[in-house]
Amino acid sequence: MSYAKGLDGASSWLHQLLELTPLAVHPLRRLKPRNDLKPSTDQPWEWKATDNDPQFMLTRGLPLPGWQMLEVAMDHDRPQVSVRLYLDTGDGFSEEESVFLPLKSGRVTKRLFYVKKPLRAIRFDPMEDAGYFKLQHLRFSWLSPWFAHDRLASRLANMHYQWRGKGKTQVLPELKRAAQEKERHWRELALEQYDATFERYAPRLNYRHWLKNRDQLSHEKAQQLLARLSEQPLISVVVPVYNPSLDWLRECLDSVREQFYPHWQLCIADDASSDPEIKALLEEYSSSDSRIKVIYRTENGHICAASNSALELVEGEFLALLDHDDCLSPDALLRVAEALNQNPEAGLLYSDEDKIGEDGERFDPHFKPQWNPDLLLAQNYISHLGVYRTALVHETGGFREGYEGSQDHDLVLRVSARLKSHQIVHIPHVLYHWRAVAGSTAQSSTEKDYTSLAGLNAVRDFLEHHAPETTVDHGHYPNTYRIRWPLPNPLPMVSLLVPTRDRVEILQPCVDAILERTDYSHFELLILDNGSVCRETLDYMSEVKQRDPRVRVLHWNQPFNYSAINNFGASHARGKILALVNNDIEPIHSDWLCEMVSQASRPEIGCVGAKLYYPNDTVQHGGVILGIGGVAGHAHKYFTRNAFGYFTRLHLAHNLSAVTAACLVVRKAIFDEVGGLNAQHLTVAFNDVDFCLRVREAGYRNLWTPYAELYHHESVSRGADDSSYKRARAQREVEYMRRAWGDKLDSDPAYNPNLTLVHEDFSLR
Repeated sequence: MSYAKGLDGASSWLHQLLELTPLAVHPLRRLKPRNDLKPSTDQPWEWKATDNDPQFMLTRGLPLPGWQMLEVAMDHDRPQVSVRLYLDTGDGFSEEESVFLPLKSGRVTKRLFYVKKPLRAIRFDPMEDAGYFKLQHLRFSWLSPWFAHDRLASRLANMHYQWRGKGKTQVLPELKRAAQEKERHWRELALEQYDATFERYAPRLNYRHWLKNRDQLSHEKAQQLLARLSEQPLISVVVPVYNPSLDWLRECLDSVREQFYPHWQLCIADDASSDPEIKALLEEYSSSDSRIKVIYRTENGHICAASNSALELVEGEFLALLDHDDCLSPDALLRVAEALNQNPEAGLLYSDEDKIGEDGERFDPHFKPQWNPDLLLAQNYISHLGVYRTALVHETGGFREGYEGSQDHDLVLRVSARLKSHQIVHIPHVLYHWRAVAGSTAQSSTEKDYTSLAGLNAVRDFLEHHAPETTVDHGHYPNTYRIRWPLPNPLPMVSLLVPTRDRVEILQPCVDAILERTDYSHFELLILDNGSVCRETLDYMSEVKQRDPRVRVLHWNQPFNYSAINNFGASHARGKILALVNNDIEPIHSDWLCEMVSQASRPEIGCVGAKLYYPNDTVQHGGVILGIGGVAGHAHKYFTRNAFGYFTRLHLAHNLSAVTAACLVVRKAIFDEVGGLNAQHLTVAFNDVDFCLRVREAGYRNLWTPYAELYHHESVSRGADDSSYKRARAQREVEYMRRAWGDKLDSDPAYNPNLTLVHEDFSLR
């Protein structure tokens, strides 16, 4: 919840200046269709791309040499659209002289680019596929070098993995030093990295189309559902108000009045709005419906004080939080009441949400997991719609002044600490529409840096009460946080289990990298040799164990069985903590094992997985999602290394149902408790998924962390399932997983039933 949704002032003065000068170019009407384009007769579209290479040409009013800002807004019927500019500086059009920009739905999208010398022409490709579209906005704005450099450094510092932890003032000097060493111009190197921050992965289903194909709850069906509810509690909707747009405030209040569920109360606290029309509107609504209560504060106290004033009006057993310019879906409170009938002990409920633009279009849905406590520490994923048992809110002291901007994060942390996991209920429906306007946190979390600081303080306060030895820092992106859990003292021994057979060219880089790039000081590395015959491999194993006393070599002379080999290794391990590590893994940063052990040492945590990359710096493992492909798949597979992931999840430690055993850390006591890996039924595949699920069933939370980064040359040593025997074995393992886990594979609590089980990209189902 937030009040202020004002103008984006970071560069508004510059843009206002450019509007008045020829340095701002608006070429929308000068574009000439060139290829795969024809005017559309279907409303509301202006153009139809007839094939996958639509092109416009622009030969007049071209941007000047130097730094430019490209701005594009476009309505379209595709899941997502990326545009590309081709710049002809005299040698024609080429990929090397092009500018790529994936568009953000519902708003103007911007990026920097640099024009080296006067342009002869521009080719503008509005889509990469056939479809319909309407260009709403296209502008080139010349930028002063200092302003462009500032924007460039800010984006690299915030979004490029190479600059994590660096301030933007450090970026350009270090880039220039690196470019000098490589004998390149620094701008060329900077633009390469800048370009890499624009994600090229696109969802497969347009949200607008997805909404059209969803069955909407009719009034008749809503009444039938209502009649079946044995308990129909009063739900009080709390709305703090301060100078919102009158139209949006009216839409907000109407969205409550139009609820299918009749047992609601609307509790409004006006925080001394200066606009007299606000009071007139509130009086109009309160006089029209006895369920609407308003309190008028005489002094502006900001959102926490105003919310507490609204709490004084609450009569319901449950309360729901609503911002003064956001909207509820008509079935919102009915779905809440339905969930309460199914979960009578619930103390906290939350739904999925989306955003609504100034034009009324809905976009950017957030489909959330079930209760995910580590994700909540890293990000307020619960957010809207949040519904609380009123008594719990009063017990925790309501909203705390000083946490404005992240007051709902602070509240949900304090309330959830008083509840058991089954008392926190996720409702997998989009019940809340968050108004996205210029300057709002719905539009961009970078609009309000104070919200990140307030959130950091909320998480820090929570940890001081519940895990006092931890520390918390800002995450890689605004409104995200990294928790640093302490290592035990004394350090427990960790036994790294590395199964292998021959292929010294794979094994040696793995073992040497672990020995050289691991800060954690108390570990042993067990090479589990599965019948190697290659003389070079045998010689290397003999040499490395003599060279480094941390290395032991154990021989398993049985047919290949990944589960059995690791169980054998675990039985010989001296450590209290086991690390299952494939022989094609290479650590990137030396603190990888410290991070994983610190997580695995937490009493409530079971298996801990790492962030793994292919050698080309695309994601190989961002955790495991159940149900993808029938059994399980890797989250965010093939996303670029610096990609956000689904709502920045590729940069947040969070709970998952399973992680890959290619790099998995777990306490040996837990490994033994659940009986190790399943050597009888799962000799090659899915043994890690099965193991993680048994750990979860035993009452532990599995966790994936992005702060342990390693390369993984997946399956390079074992090879592909390309023989009839291997394919039959793989099918047997799939069938076993379906028999053993059944419907649990299709309802991953760390995922969402509205998201795909076909792909690994969190696209819509």
